[in-house]
Amino acid sequence: MKKRYLLAGISGVVAGVVATKLLTRPQDVSWPDSLDYIYHPEYSWFTTVNGVRVHYQEAGDESAPPIILIHGFISSTLIWSEVFLPLATKGFHVVAPDLPGYGYSDKPADGDYTIEFQAQAVLGLMDRLGIEKATLVGASYGAAIALAAALDYPDRIEKLVLVGAVSDDEPKKKMLLRLSRLPIVGDIVTPLFLGSRWVLRKRMQDMYRRMGRKINEQTVAARHHLLETASTHRAMLRTVRRWNANRLHRDAHQVRQPTLILWGDNDTHIPLSSGYRLRDAIPHSRLIVFRNCGHLPPVEYPQKFVEVVSGFCKTETARNEKPRTLEFKQKKTR
Repeated sequence: MKKRYLLAGISGVVAGVVATKLLTRPQDVSWPDSLDYIYHPEYSWFTTVNGVRVHYQEAGDESAPPIILIHGFISSTLIWSEVFLPLATKGFHVVAPDLPGYGYSDKPADGDYTIEFQAQAVLGLMDRLGIEKATLVGASYGAAIALAAALDYPDRIEKLVLVGAVSDDEPKKKMLLRLSRLPIVGDIVTPLFLGSRWVLRKRMQDMYRRMGRKINEQTVAARHHLLETASTHRAMLRTVRRWNANRLHRDAHQVRQPTLILWGDNDTHIPLSSGYRLRDAIPHSRLIVFRNCGHLPPVEYPQKFVEVVSGFCKTETARNEKPRTLEFKQKKTR
């Protein structure tokens, strides 16, 4: 009987802690209160796209060839912080938006948050900026958005760069995403996981260890700042529950734009085998594999990323170009 009461007491305490955590979350991030966390704030702007206030960063000559950098799931413009300005100095007009539901963009409660919804947001931003046609560079879920845009709006997309691309529903089988899709359980577990600075730090440690660097505490703080809010959790839950990407691989053979596929050989989020499948499916594509690299080459090897992306964007791509797969073995920087 005493054990039963003890268990009931412990359960009550845990429930109280969880409830307090959920009820005391910040509702959303505040731009004026966030300047210490933002990389390159002097390049930040806001506009309205399809009724949603969108934050984006912009650099380079507006008459130069445009490149749109599209971040992935549970992410923001932060992932492009080391390649954003270098790409501009290579002679491009670079635009990196926070997608609706992410970063400093609005997170409407009734947002659709499907891949197609986000693709429309990217095209809407291009319209607002007077960009008729652009190269899309998408990372992970952002690559799924880029692929959808290429399939649905082919006349607006010049070239594609797909980084560790989501192209099907396999990621939904991962434990966190499976839990997130469950009613009630997902609404509790997801905020606790995403809002935990300790969990975020542990997830980033493997990447920094592979890079041979000490973990960047500023980056940890900046990412956690964006992931701890209730509106972000709501948008991410809706994204997971409306995740439908299988048509991307099924229709990839219809992509006609020259396509560069970039992958890390140690990618534990989306396996390298998915990169080979995309290379084989997309007619005018080329795969580059970064050795000793995880899911985000622009974060782990920014200089090489800028080199290969700028070279691809500046070069007329031969349709029968060989080889279709290259490997880069990187040296660790200390």
